[in-house]
Amino acid sequence: MRLTPLRRQVLSEIAASHAAIGAYDLLDRLSRASGRRLAPISIYRALDCLVEAGLVHRLESRNAFFACHKRHDENARQVIISCDRCQSVAEIDAAAIFEELERRLEAVGFAPERTMIEISGTCGRCCKAAD
Repeated sequence: MRLTPLRRQVLSEIAASHAAIGAYDLLDRLSRASGRRLAPISIYRALDCLVEAGLVHRLESRNAFFACHKRHDENARQVIISCDRCQSVAEIDAAAIFEELERRLEAVGFAPERTMIEISGTCGRCCKAAD
C-alpha cells in the first residue's frame, strides 16, 4: 500500500486518539487543518485503504474508525471493547472465544462469512474515576 499524504493525515488523526472517530469528524478536522474543504469520498477511500492494510479498524456499532495499536496478523481474531463514557477503544486477543464459537456454529450447521465481536461498557479508568 502506498501511504499518500491524505492517507498519512487520516492515519495520524486516528492514531492520535484511542477513541473511535467517524468519517465526517475526520473530514471536519482535516478540512480545518488544511484550510480547504475535502471531499467525503476521499476520506472514505483513504479509510478503506487503511482498513484493508490493517492499520485501522472499523467499530461497526458506531460506524467509526480507530487505529490498530497492536501488531497482529490478518487472521487474528480480536474482540473490540469500547467505553461508553470516555469513548476509548481497544482490542483484546480472544482466540479461545472464537474457537468455542466456531465449534458451536459448526454443530448447528451454520457457516459464518464474517465475525465481529464488539463489547461496550465502562473501561477500568472510568470505573476507578467513578469510585
